[in-house]
Amino acid sequence: MPWKTSGLMDQRMEFALQALRTLNFRQLCRQYGISTKTGYKWRERLLQHGLDGLSELSRRPHAHPQELGEAVVCAIVRLKQAHPHWGPRKIQALYARQHAGEIPSESSFKRVLERAGLTVPRRVRRVAESGRLCRGIQAQQPNEVWTVDFKGWWKDRAGLRVEPLTVRDEHSRMLLEMRALESVRTESVRGCFERLFERHGLPGAIRSDNGAPFASTQGLLGLSRLSAWWLALGIDLERSRPGCPQDNGAHERLHRDVRRELEAGRIGRDQAAFDLWRDEYNTQRPHEALGMRVPAEVYRPSARAYIGTPADLDYGGLPTRRVNRQTGRIRYGQQEIRISTAVGGWSVGLSPRVDGLIEVWFSKLLLGHLEPTTASFQAARSGGLEAGQPNQNSVT
Repeated sequence: MPWKTSGLMDQRMEFALQALRTLNFRQLCRQYGISTKTGYKWRERLLQHGLDGLSELSRRPHAHPQELGEAVVCAIVRLKQAHPHWGPRKIQALYARQHAGEIPSESSFKRVLERAGLTVPRRVRRVAESGRLCRGIQAQQPNEVWTVDFKGWWKDRAGLRVEPLTVRDEHSRMLLEMRALESVRTESVRGCFERLFERHGLPGAIRSDNGAPFASTQGLLGLSRLSAWWLALGIDLERSRPGCPQDNGAHERLHRDVRRELEAGRIGRDQAAFDLWRDEYNTQRPHEALGMRVPAEVYRPSARAYIGTPADLDYGGLPTRRVNRQTGRIRYGQQEIRISTAVGGWSVGLSPRVDGLIEVWFSKLLLGHLEPTTASFQAARSGGLEAGQPNQNSVT
C-alpha cells in the first residue's frame, strides 16, 4: 500500500521518527505499506536534512543527454552580444558558419537567449492592405531592380546632420552603397551612381520615392535631371506612390536596421564606420528570404557594363529635336514648344500616329503628344511611366 494522500507529511515524519528507534525495520515498512527501499530513503533524508528533507523534491533530471555544453552556450551568448539586434534564426546561421559538426536547433538558440535575458518580445502589428506598385516587379535575379533612398537624417555627437544615401539590389539584398554625401543635390548623387555603375554595371530598373533628386513633383511625369540621366542610360524608372513607403518596404526595413544600429549610436559622417557596417550586412548577416545565405553569396555584377554617358540618344531613324537645356523647349516649324528642362540637352524622338498627333519620346519613355496644327504639347498621363518603344515610321 502506498502512502495515503491525506496527511502525507505527517505520515512521513511519524515513519521516519519510528525508523530511528525500531529494531524491526522491515516490519515497520510493511505496517506503513511501503517498500524497504522507500523506507531507507526517508530515514536517510531525515538524518541528512532534518524535517525539511521529507518534502517532495523536483523530479526534473539534473542533466539531459542532449543538453548544450557550456562552451556552446557561451559561444551563442557571445554572438548575440556582438549582434544585439539579430534574432535566434540569424544567430543560428552565423554559428553554423563558424562551427563544424551538429548545430543546435533554433528553439535551443531561442531558449539560451531567453535565459540570458538577451531577447525582447516582438510586437505584432496588423498591416493594412494596400494597392500594388504601378509597374512594380519583384526582381528574380540580381540587378533587375535597384532601390534607392536617403535615410532620414539624424544628428551625430557633435550636432552635425547625417543623412546617408543607400542603394540596394532588390533580389540579393546586397547593400551596394551607404554614403554620407556632401549634399543631396543632383551632381553629388550622380557622381555616387557613376562610381556604382563602374563597379557593378547597370541595373534594369531603379525604384525610388518621389522626392528630390530622384523625382520632381513639378516636372513632366515627375522627371528630374537625375532620373532623366538614368533613362538615357537605358534604365527603367519605378516610383512608389506618394505617401506610401510600403511600396519600397524592403528598403525601409533596411533603414530600420540603420536606425537601431547606427543612428542610435549617433554615428557621424564617418565613412569607415558606414563601410564596416555595410560589409557586415553583406557578408555576415543571413537573410531568411535567401535561405539564410548572405547577400554576397547571391549577388553578381550586371552583364550590362557602364561605358559612360552617351552624347545623345539614337531613335533608330526617327526625326529628333534637341531640347534646350535652359528653357526645356524644342523648335517645331516656326514655333518653340516647351517639353521639360529635365531632358534639356538631350534629343527627343518624334513618332507619328494615325490620328495626326505626334508622339514625343525620351529614350523608352513616352513624354506626351504634339499637335502639329496648333504646335501644342499635351503631356502623357502618369501611366506614361509604362515604357514602350516609339513607332519607327518617319515624320513628314
